[in-house]
Amino acid sequence: MEISGVSSVQSGIQSVAGKTLGKEEFMNLLLKQLSYQDPLNPMDSTQFTSQLTQFSSLEELNTINGTLNDVLAFQHSMQNAAIANFIGRTVKVEGDSTYLNDKAEINYELAADAASVKISIYDSSGNLVATKDAGAQSKGANKFIWDGKDGQGNQMPEGTYTYEVDAKDVAGEPVSAVTNSWGQVTGVVFEDGNTYLVLDGSRNVYLSEIQAIQ
Repeated sequence: MEISGVSSVQSGIQSVAGKTLGKEEFMNLLLKQLSYQDPLNPMDSTQFTSQLTQFSSLEELNTINGTLNDVLAFQHSMQNAAIANFIGRTVKVEGDSTYLNDKAEINYELAADAASVKISIYDSSGNLVATKDAGAQSKGANKFIWDGKDGQGNQMPEGTYTYEVDAKDVAGEPVSAVTNSWGQVTGVVFEDGNTYLVLDGSRNVYLSEIQAIQ
C-alpha cells in the first residue's frame, strides 16, 4: 500500500536539498515524511540513510564554503593593507614605457654583449619623437637617460612614452633585449576584482608584474 503523501514529501526533500536546505527545514520535512509512512510498508531504510547522508554532505560543504569565504575575505583585507605600503616606493616592472619629467630612464636587459644599441622613443599616440644611439653595451641590465628632447632638440612635454631597443652584436646580428621600467607607486586601484598599483599617476600594473622594489 502506498500513501501519496509519502512520495510527495520525499520528492520535496530531494528537490529542496538539491538547492539550499537548513537543518530545521530538513528535520521538519523528515518528520512529516515519517508521519505519512504506512506502518505495514515502512520507508526503505537504504533510502532513508541515503537522504541523511546527502544532507550531511551538503551541510559539510556549506560549512567548508563558509569557512573558505571567511579565510579569503581575511586574506584580501591583509593584502589590501600590505599594498598600501607600496605607495611612495619605486618599483621595477617589465614593459616598454617610461615617464618623462624633464628626464626619463630607459631600462633594458641584453642577452649578450652588443656592439651597438639604438633606442626609438614614441609619444602616447605612437609617433616617433626621437632616436638615440646608446653605443656599445654589455650583457645584462642597462640604463639610458633620455634628456626629453625630440629629434629637433625640442623639449617634449611631461608624460608617458614608450620605446624600442634595437641591439646588434659585432657581426651585425640582433641581440635580444627585454625592456623594463622603474616607476613610483602613486596609488592603488581596485577594479573588477583585481588590484593594481598606479605608477607615476598614469599606468596601472598588476602586483605580479613587480620585479624589484627600491
